[in-house]
Amino acid sequence: MPTVMENCTQVTRFLLLGLTEQEGLQGILFVLFLLIYSATLIGNLGMITLIHTNPQLHKPMYFFLSVLSFIDSSFSTVDTPRLLESFLISSQSISLAGCMVQMALMTLHGTAECLLLAIMAYDRFTAICHPLLYHTIMSQRLCVLLVVATYTASVANSALLTRYIFKLPYCGPNVINHYFCDIPPVLHLASADTKEVEAIVFSSSALIILFTLTIILVSYAYILVTICRMNSLEAQSKAFSTCASHLTVICLFYGTTTFMYAQPNSPNSMDQNKVMSIFYTVAIPMLNPLIYSLRNKDVKAALKRRCSGKLPL
Repeated sequence: MPTVMENCTQVTRFLLLGLTEQEGLQGILFVLFLLIYSATLIGNLGMITLIHTNPQLHKPMYFFLSVLSFIDSSFSTVDTPRLLESFLISSQSISLAGCMVQMALMTLHGTAECLLLAIMAYDRFTAICHPLLYHTIMSQRLCVLLVVATYTASVANSALLTRYIFKLPYCGPNVINHYFCDIPPVLHLASADTKEVEAIVFSSSALIILFTLTIILVSYAYILVTICRMNSLEAQSKAFSTCASHLTVICLFYGTTTFMYAQPNSPNSMDQNKVMSIFYTVAIPMLNPLIYSLRNKDVKAALKRRCSGKLPL
C-alpha cells in the first residue's frame, strides 16, 4: 500500500462541484429534488409505520420491506441534503473526515440494499416453493439474524473500502467533480498509484453483486418453475403478483448501478456518473415505497384502513 510521499501536505478539505453549474437550472432543480426528498421520507417512513402498526402485515416479507424502507430513507439522507445545498451554494466544502464518513455511509447502505434484495428473493422462493414450511423456515429469529448479518457484512465492507481509499495520500488538487464523496472521483484525486485500491474496490463490488444476483436468479428460476407447474390460473396470478414488486425494484436498482459502473472510462464519464447517481441515490429510494404500495394488495388494504381511521396511530 502506498505511503504518503515526501513533501506532501495532506488535503484537509475537499470542494464538491455539485450536480450542475448552470445557474438557470439550480432553482428549478432545488425545488424538484426537495419535493423528491420529501416524498422519499414520507413514503418510506410511512411504509415503516404502516407495517409496524398493522398486525396483518407482521409477516417476514413485510418485515424485510420495512428494513428496505429504512435503508432507502437513510441512503437518500446521506447525500440529498448536500445536493440541495449545492443548488444554493456554488461550491461546497467538506472536511476529509466528513468525506470519509459520507463515503462509508453510502457504501454501507448500497451494500445493505444489495444483500437485502437477495434475502427478499429467498423469502419469496420459500413462500412459493415451500408454502407449508414457510413460517417454520422464515421464523422471526431467522429474519432478525439475516438483517443483523446484512448490516454486519455491510459495515465490514464499508470499513474495508473506506480504510484503503483514505489511506492513500491526497496532496491536491482537492476538487471533487460530484455532489457527494463517491469512490471514483475521490480516487481520481489521490497523489499515488491507485491500481491496488481500484482492484480491491472492484473485487469487493463484483463479489457482492455476483453473490446477490446468483441468489436472486436461482430463487426466481425455482419460483418460475413452481409457478408453471401450478394447475390454477388464480394461484399463478397470485404468485406472480407477490413477486412483481420485488422484481421491479431489483431491475431498477441493478439496472442503474450496472449501467453506471459498466461504462468505459471517458472524459465525460464523471458527468455521466453524476447523472446516473441521481437514479439510485435519489429516485429509486422514492420509487420503492410507491412500487410496493401500488402493486401489493395487502399494503393497499392496510393503507385504506389507515386513511379511514380503522388502524391505530
